[in-house]
Amino acid sequence: MKVLITGGTGFIGSRLAFRCAETGHDVAVLGREDASEVEIETRNSLSNRGVEVFVGSVTDRERMFEITSGMDIVFHLAAAQHEMNVPDEVFRNVNVEGTRNMLDASIEAKVERFVHGSSIGVYDRDVTSIVDETTPLKPDNIYGVTKAEGEKVVREYFDKQPSTIIRISETYGPGDRRLLKLFRGINKGVFFVIGNGQNIHQLIYVDDLVDGLLLTAEHSAAVGETFVLAGNERLTTDGMVAAIARAVGVAQKRWRAPLWPFMAAATVLETTLRPLGIQPPLHRRRMDFFTKSFQISTEKAQDLLEFRARTDFAEGARLTAEWYKENKLL
Repeated sequence: MKVLITGGTGFIGSRLAFRCAETGHDVAVLGREDASEVEIETRNSLSNRGVEVFVGSVTDRERMFEITSGMDIVFHLAAAQHEMNVPDEVFRNVNVEGTRNMLDASIEAKVERFVHGSSIGVYDRDVTSIVDETTPLKPDNIYGVTKAEGEKVVREYFDKQPSTIIRISETYGPGDRRLLKLFRGINKGVFFVIGNGQNIHQLIYVDDLVDGLLLTAEHSAAVGETFVLAGNERLTTDGMVAAIARAVGVAQKRWRAPLWPFMAAATVLETTLRPLGIQPPLHRRRMDFFTKSFQISTEKAQDLLEFRARTDFAEGARLTAEWYKENKLL
């Protein structure tokens, strides 16, 4: 099959691209023009594996029609997510209009399956019940708002383009840089938990997520459906920290700080610095790790796709720590 992965030089997209290439697919990825040093390294690694790399943005409608031509499967993972000090319109252009561009391009190219990568960020941050595909959406930041709007666009195309929406939980594993600071802090003994450490995480190991993404591209039951993909374990922040300490081979230091001073500081810094175009060193989204809780049902994916994550967090953390060490990051 000819496979196109937007966001293919990012963490999840590149892992998916490597897997597709290993299994014999003809793979192309779309990477960012303003790529980071890490993404440029990933781009080179993909090219060395025979993956075709396009550079551009999903907002470039004409270009998307060009690169989608001849493709059988499109995994649309490109998103504006961590950008700071940019107008909300940037998120809307990429996450909503960029999605529309990819769908229109896929229809013209007669793509067999379009898999849209969404996020659990579309849910209410204060939800206390177990969330699933039927849980009402209530995003609380521009990223989540525009990802929910992007999902709506995909649903509008369900009768024109065979598609599936995947809400992706917190993802980690080899290649991830988001949790690198956490691993480093624990390894050095300088990390401390902010708050009571009892908020819930339901992470998914990247290779398990790749399994799920490939299933949705292949399984007839996935067409016109939305799935939430997450791991099986529900871990507190304290539990995560303890597992990572074991993975890196250090004694856990149970340092803790109250939540309210950090939240107050984050609010003040955002309010004062962002209007000046200055990136605040601390902001409320950065505090999500210590405040948000998600308990996720994956029953639908299990029932319709026979999907089940295989990697528990202890094993996943060990494999991630090994990758960090091998790459001299830890």
